[in-house]
Amino acid sequence: MKRLAPIASVASLCAALATALTPSSVFAWGGSGHRMIGVGAMKALPADLPAFLKAPQAIVDVGEYSREPDRIKRAGKAFDSDRDQGHFFDMNDDGTALGGPKATALPPTRQDYEKALQAVGADSWKAGYLPYSILEDYQQVMQDFAYWKALKFAESNPAWAAHKAFFTADRVRREQQILIDIGYLSHFVGDGSQPLHVSVHFNGWGDYPNPGGYSTSRTFHSDFEGALVRLSVTQADVDKAMAPLRVNAGGLDIAQVGAYLAATGAQVVPLYELEKAGGLKPGDPRGAAFATRQIAIGASELRDLLVMAWQGADKQTVGWRPIPLADILSGKTDPYNAFYAID
Repeated sequence: MKRLAPIASVASLCAALATALTPSSVFAWGGSGHRMIGVGAMKALPADLPAFLKAPQAIVDVGEYSREPDRIKRAGKAFDSDRDQGHFFDMNDDGTALGGPKATALPPTRQDYEKALQAVGADSWKAGYLPYSILEDYQQVMQDFAYWKALKFAESNPAWAAHKAFFTADRVRREQQILIDIGYLSHFVGDGSQPLHVSVHFNGWGDYPNPGGYSTSRTFHSDFEGALVRLSVTQADVDKAMAPLRVNAGGLDIAQVGAYLAATGAQVVPLYELEKAGGLKPGDPRGAAFATRQIAIGASELRDLLVMAWQGADKQTVGWRPIPLADILSGKTDPYNAFYAID
């Protein structure tokens, strides 16, 4: 997140403060942090994933696409009012989303989440729906991989040679789509590794009991994720701090997403304690170490989710009318009509 420009008037000061008070106005990690998460994850992908994902340009592209959900903010009122809340998850100190579901007990769909919040007088436009941004984009990438596997097989199958040109062109299009969709997944996974994006204390402690005497600065968020990261965190440090690959055989579900966000939420108080102790001041290695660790957690999580999506793709159906991917990969069903959309 960029710092606010110098304020030219009292009116503009009031507007700036109003913006600072809303969670949708603050980005989780600035461009540098999001880029490092995307690049770090792509560089760490295991060898059994497709070679196009590990091409140098693909790694660069994902790093840039990782910033896209922030770059397209302010497209318009309807767009922003629907999308901005997908970047955060405001947990109270008790681990609930504004008194509704706990991060560790989230409903399976955003529709159910919305109903649960409404039952306690809140909604996802106030609490944020980051958990579902992550899960939905993971499922998108998994479906992308299913299409890629089908197209890769189809273009090499001599029995379907009549449509090889289409299969090849569609695979090339799908590869670019995959990089874009990975970028979006990267962004929201990265949001989930930034403690200030999973807490009601998102930009200073706020109007809550504050016995710890934690900072109430309205630039706390941007000072941490922007300037500190840009000046003191490097890609090499992030790559080195990444965790070993960890894959859940059953794929990703909302419970796992909730656990990931809850773990990040446990770092909110330590972050405020660090600031109170002077650890976020320029040149203090403690702030750099904290930010590096959290960015590396995001990169590790993204890498793991991409491997899980690749493995989970085999169980998907593709095309219209839907065809089990297994039927295509066995040569049983030519997917041309389902892919070209012969209705």
